[in-house]
This record gives sequence, structure tokens and C-alpha cells, in this order.
Amino acid sequence: MTEHRLNEEVRLEALGLIASLHVCTLATCGDGQPHAVSLFYAHDGFDLYWLSDPCSRHSRHIDAMTEARVAVTIAADYQDFGDIRGVQIHGFAQRLSSALEIAAGLAQLTGRYSFLARLFEGPLKLAEAVHKATVYRLTADQVTFIDNTKGFGHKTTFRPRRSG
Repeated sequence: MTEHRLNEEVRLEALGLIASLHVCTLATCGDGQPHAVSLFYAHDGFDLYWLSDPCSRHSRHIDAMTEARVAVTIAADYQDFGDIRGVQIHGFAQRLSSALEIAAGLAQLTGRYSFLARLFEGPLKLAEAVHKATVYRLTADQVTFIDNTKGFGHKTTFRPRRSG
């Protein structure tokens, strides 16, 4: 099997794992302090979208930088280290500001989580909280797929493809 075919298979396995799970751990750093938070996410390939309160620590870390470097991990809860499969994504995060980008991000999120659309229409207090949240995007520049089913610490690192 060619290396190109192997890389394509790994890329598809990683995308399948991302699509099958719903919570990622986002790592940021600001004021010299690391921070990690669990978030619901939607994805477009390896780029991730999420909603966050702009006052939260991770949002403040991202908003304080022009190009905020962040890392994300996505993995299920395993009982045996030999079963672990997960994705690590490094890239740049930003708060979306243009109406078009925000609409695209919200479409990704509400398409994946129907409950979000209901929250926007829900009780006033809940709707206000959701409307206060902002849409963020992680633009992936490096992906590592971990697959311990192929051997302890087995990983493949690659750059995501960009369309256009």
C-alpha cells in the first residue's frame, strides 16, 4: 500500500472519530497560565466551531491575541490504554466577527446539535444567555491521530488539506 493511501486512510479515520464524538478539550494560555475546558463542537473537516461566553477564561485568552495558538484533544473515555484512539489538533483560534462567518459557524453548530436552535427560541433568560455567547473557530494546521490499537503510542501526524 502506498504512503499516500495510508495517509488518506488515517485522515478518514481521524475525521470519522471527530464526527462520532461531541466533546473536545480546548487548551489555551494567557497571562502565563494554561487553561483547559471541555466544549461541544461542530466541525468542517478538521476545523472546529464552538459557542462560548466571551467572558470565559478561554475566550479571553483567544480574544487577547491576534493569532491565538491553541490545542484540542478529542477522545472517548477508555478503560484500557490499548483501546485509546484520539485526535490532537493544533491551530489558530479566533472569535468570528463577520455576519457571514458567524452564520456559517452557527449553521455548523445547529446542524449538529438541534437543541441549540431550540435554545435560541427558548425561555427569555436562556435565550439571552445563548445570544450573549460568541462563535469561535479553530483553523487546524496540524493533526495527530493516536491509535493504540495498532501499538502503544502509535500516531500519525499530518497537515489538513485546504479546499480552494
